[in-house]
Amino acid sequence: MKLPRLVLASASPRRSELLKQLGIPFDVIPAVAEEISPKHLSPHEVCQVNAHRKARAIARHHANALVLGADTVVALDMTIFGKPKDTADAQRMLRALSGKTHQVITGIALMQLATQRERLFAVSTTVVFRKLNAAQINEYVAKVHTLDKAGAYAIQEHGEMIVEKINGSFSNVVGLPLERLEQELREWQVR
Repeated sequence: MKLPRLVLASASPRRSELLKQLGIPFDVIPAVAEEISPKHLSPHEVCQVNAHRKARAIARHHANALVLGADTVVALDMTIFGKPKDTADAQRMLRALSGKTHQVITGIALMQLATQRERLFAVSTTVVFRKLNAAQINEYVAKVHTLDKAGAYAIQEHGEMIVEKINGSFSNVVGLPLERLEQELREWQVR
């Protein structure tokens, strides 16, 4: 793919690892942008707004680059589960998700200010949690650093302990919907 310089506006090592799978060279410049969650927006809208804020924070200083901003949320109905404040909050989130089906939604913003082009989209994956008891939740929280993960879990880290099944993109649950992103980048290069 022949693209402008690609910049990932994220400090997430998981997103970097995933993006490497596309075989496209990129730089990492973590964005400093406060994540917001206005009550009047749907989970799909919230993650797209935050992805846009992250991409814009970097694009302002790198106008010629194609900047990729991403934000992932875990949503149970209309309730958004962000990153837990502490271990007790992580346990609360896992109890709430136990035995239920929820959505993992990643918002993506692709932005190049020099050409005034941008693309905003969200990908949703359905995740079904196992019914978890307190001991299972405590064991999971002890094994996985949950405080930097939306919904207090990472499917790639002992996910078999808590996830019964998923429907949709596995990479999306990790933090970057590679299938859709690759398609969007191909379209970007054609336009």
